Amino acid sequence: MARKPTAKETIVMFNVTYEDGTMTSNRRVPGSILGGLEGDAPAQALIEEQDRQIQAQSGRSRGAIKSIVRAPTR
Repeated sequence: MARKPTAKETIVMFNVTYEDGTMTSNRRVPGSILGGLEGDAPAQALIEEQDRQIQAQSGRSRGAIKSIVRAPTR
C-alpha cells in the first residue's frame, strides 16, 4: 500500500556576517517562523540562539551579528 506524502517544512537559508568580519553561509531557519510584520527579524533571534548553543558546546564565541541576508536559492 502506498504511503501518503508528508508535508515537508520549508527551510530558508541565510548568510550571516559578524561584526569582526567573519561570515557563515547557509544557516538554516524554518520558514514557519518567518513572514508577517517582522519579516526576517525572527531569523536573527533564532540564529543568535543557535550561536549560543554552539558557543556552549565549543567554548568559542561567535561575536555580535552585523547583518543577515537571505542566501540565493539554487
